[in-house]
Amino acid sequence: MSDGARLRWAALGDTARRPAVVLLHGGPGLPDYLGDVAPMVADLAPVYRYDQRGTGRSPWLGRHTFARHADDLSELLDVWGVPEAVLIGHSYGTDLASRFCLRHPGRVAATLLMCGPFVGDWRTGQRAEHARRMSAARQERLRELAESPDRSEEEEVELLTLSWFTDHADPGRGWRWAAREARRRRPVNWGMNAELGGARRADPLDAHLTELRARLPARTEILGGARDPRPVSALESLARRLGVPMSRIEDAGHEPWLEQPDAVRACLRRFVRGALGGRP
Repeated sequence: MSDGARLRWAALGDTARRPAVVLLHGGPGLPDYLGDVAPMVADLAPVYRYDQRGTGRSPWLGRHTFARHADDLSELLDVWGVPEAVLIGHSYGTDLASRFCLRHPGRVAATLLMCGPFVGDWRTGQRAEHARRMSAARQERLRELAESPDRSEEEEVELLTLSWFTDHADPGRGWRWAAREARRRRPVNWGMNAELGGARRADPLDAHLTELRARLPARTEILGGARDPRPVSALESLARRLGVPMSRIEDAGHEPWLEQPDAVRACLRRFVRGALGGRP
């Protein structure tokens, strides 16, 4: 990057084709985890993924700002020779996609916002639903781990498993998925998480929705899991405010491609085909 940072990226599919799809992973502070999503559309358009600075194999020591992360994506598009991209963001990646549209609107051909962004008072509903899906003993253990200043590796895995398993509609499979990803999505950059979380509170996306509606590409959609503990009603409200269509994936939570892969694949392929303007 222009400031000396080095970002790890990967591509799947024919990289000579345009436009290209870019997947933006969530967090903030997690490495890329969208390797199962990329093959769903890689035969239609090349798919790029990357570890955001400070995560995975993109080491970084320094400040984290939304502007810098948006500019990272713009610089990557230059490296890839992609004038305009089809952005597919997941969770926090939808916040990044939205702020990229605000900062670099001319570089976005289409945008699919998957399981985010959440605006307004959505956390009250999320906390209540997480608590409903978790036993009192697990809630207490999660509090103990979160307050511990020196967690061991196994305690970190336990913390992430307890934090994530309620994201899924099926609690049994959710626990297995969360335990697996707690080892794969490591290490978590908690400093980056706190810094960008603070930036989001100081400058919420809520304050930019009128501008965002004007700068979003014509082909923009929202996709949400109907049983995400983050209230899907918040996404439906956002879709109305932005004037964009929304699709619900039934019997799926915050990572709908795990629970309903066929439904998510169909939605993604329809969206990408539309973004390509009918090109094969």
